[in-house]
Amino acid sequence: METVELACETRATRPKSVRHELRRNARIPAVLYGPKTRPTPVSIDAAQLKARVAAAAKQRIIRLKSASPEIDGKHVIFREIQRGPISGDIVHADLYEVDLEQRIRVAVPLRFVGKAEGIALGGILQPLVRAVEVECLPLEIPEAIEVDVTALGIHDVIHVSAVTFPDNTKPLYDTDFAVVSVLPPTVEVAPVAAAAEAAVVEGAPVEGAAAAPGAEGAAKEGAPAAAGAAPAAGGDKKSEEPRGARR
Repeated sequence: METVELACETRATRPKSVRHELRRNARIPAVLYGPKTRPTPVSIDAAQLKARVAAAAKQRIIRLKSASPEIDGKHVIFREIQRGPISGDIVHADLYEVDLEQRIRVAVPLRFVGKAEGIALGGILQPLVRAVEVECLPLEIPEAIEVDVTALGIHDVIHVSAVTFPDNTKPLYDTDFAVVSVLPPTVEVAPVAAAAEAAVVEGAPVEGAAAAPGAEGAAKEGAPAAAGAAPAAGGDKKSEEPRGARR
């Protein structure tokens, strides 16, 4: 693996305003540490650090260049990069010193290649993990681990034990976990609300339809009652006739 240089200098940690002054001068606070190195506060040019972080996948090993002899020439990797929650700019970096002759543990991204057979049948390729932890020498850290998914059908799965790793690179895992699968196609289901709405429309009364049997019976019962009202009225008139009119 190719190594690149990164210029950095030691820095003071007190007072707290030192960090703000660094950022005003376009420098980022960082800390250097490792198995044989005590934590050392350093600062790095912001533009150069951004470029090195962007290329970290291909250039993992970085050689420090500094006027301070205690850190000049050390080989490091980025252990952690902190960014601002809103701007996304780098606000702090952790540099981990490595021994080029000692194996280290690092996370390496997975790269899925090929077109799965299940995709032609409507399936969906579903990566389950994006990186795996491996152990290797610093200069042999792979850029990525390729996983061929061409033979995957629907419901098929590739486990980490089936992944091919480069020589001198040992995958680290306790269980044989799945890394990628092909999901079956999704089936669209009609919304329940639409079906309920259709049922309500079908049960609604239609203009011009026959009246309900109960309503029709009520109308017929009311007709004789209206007809019988006239004789009742006539009977009342006879009762009001003067008694002298009868002979």
